[in-house]
Amino acid sequence: MSIDPAQFARLREIADQLPQMPGIGKIEIADDTIVMMMSPVKRHELAVIRIVQQLNAQLSKTHPGHIAHGGADLVDPARGRLRNPDVMVFPEAALDDEEAALLPHQVLLVVEIVSASNAENDYRAKVADYAAMGIPLYLLVDPRKGTGIVHDEPNYTRRTDFAFGDVITVGPWTLDTSVLRTYS
Repeated sequence: MSIDPAQFARLREIADQLPQMPGIGKIEIADDTIVMMMSPVKRHELAVIRIVQQLNAQLSKTHPGHIAHGGADLVDPARGRLRNPDVMVFPEAALDDEEAALLPHQVLLVVEIVSASNAENDYRAKVADYAAMGIPLYLLVDPRKGTGIVHDEPNYTRRTDFAFGDVITVGPWTLDTSVLRTYS
């Protein structure tokens, strides 16, 4: 789904002017709506760190010049989407320009750690958005259940489920999920 570019630009302007509020983590735009996300819990951030460490240890061999990084925005103006994945893999050089956000064609992998309060967004809306953006890989990690899903192939036509403790393959990378913890 796409929205009028002028409408998306207005939403971006409003989102950029919102004051920083305690407890509010990320701001995203989807379905003509500004979404204010709650700040993640510590176990969520621990999962981010442990996934980033494993990916960065492998990227110099598989994709020199690329990094696994959390905190950057991902924008697709044609679809009217502003997302802030928990982790993305992209060229480090993409951070060294004046653009406010990464573009989908720069991103090889997005990782979302399911929050305790808004799982539906990660399981449905973001799967559809990231597939439509053409991002090759989407790793969904769910600390509520101790499970996850690797989405790959064009348009995420293949889905591989896993449980914490499994060693999984995500594209050219291998991740040991035994280092991940549940929320409980």
